[in-house]
Amino acid sequence: MLDYDEEAERYDALRGGEARAAAAADAVLGLLPGRARDLLDVACGTGIVTRRFAAARPGLRVTGVDLAASMTRLAAARLPGAVVRADSRRLPFADARFDAVVSVWLLHLMPDPEDVRTVVGECARVLRPGGVYVTTVHKGASHNVGSDIDAVLAERPPSPVPDDPAEIGARAAGHGLVPAGRARFRGHGQGRSPRRTIADLRRGWFVTLPPAGPLAEEFAARLAALPDQDRPRPDPVFTLRAYRKQPGGNPEGPGGNPEGAGGD
Repeated sequence: MLDYDEEAERYDALRGGEARAAAAADAVLGLLPGRARDLLDVACGTGIVTRRFAAARPGLRVTGVDLAASMTRLAAARLPGAVVRADSRRLPFADARFDAVVSVWLLHLMPDPEDVRTVVGECARVLRPGGVYVTTVHKGASHNVGSDIDAVLAERPPSPVPDDPAEIGARAAGHGLVPAGRARFRGHGQGRSPRRTIADLRRGWFVTLPPAGPLAEEFAARLAALPDQDRPRPDPVFTLRAYRKQPGGNPEGPGGNPEGAGGD
């Protein structure tokens, strides 16, 4: 897994910058109730998306939380006084504190299914009845655009899918959350080129291809043989699912306490 403290300074530039942030924020906001007044962005990263929530809706109080110190510092510069450093699996907020909770590009990072259950449970715990939880699902599949790069990568060892939509739906239901909509948005500027994919491979982007290992270098050689090494292939399209908290929700109780982080 990537070190998100190390990634912080180049995070936005490598992931579509403001164009991707605008697309993500617009899609999330389209799933939130207009009456929402308090929003929590879990694993807010650099705050590039988080600040757009506040800017788009006057009167919406936005709080960001992330575990990586470098990410938190950048987010706090964008939203002074509104960012907390904390574990997404142990949120430092009271029950039923927020009208909306968002976790964009987080669940796919969870190393264990139990961690996913815990994060979803924590998001449900701090959500008020009638409030909405929005999360990305199956992020890995979003990057498969049918390109020649994807054809090469299809032969790598399969990766786990912590954010499988069916599993997330089941976890949500266990905490009193019912489906409340879905949306998609384009990951502007994230279309892969062969050369960029090789760089990502060598810095640990692909969990089943440990960097510097012989298998990783075999795939790097196959990617290096593709044409148009610097031409980006099509951008990914990400999927959001929304869930509304029913009165008397959270039947499984609050989430657990393992150590962990959040981010893209």
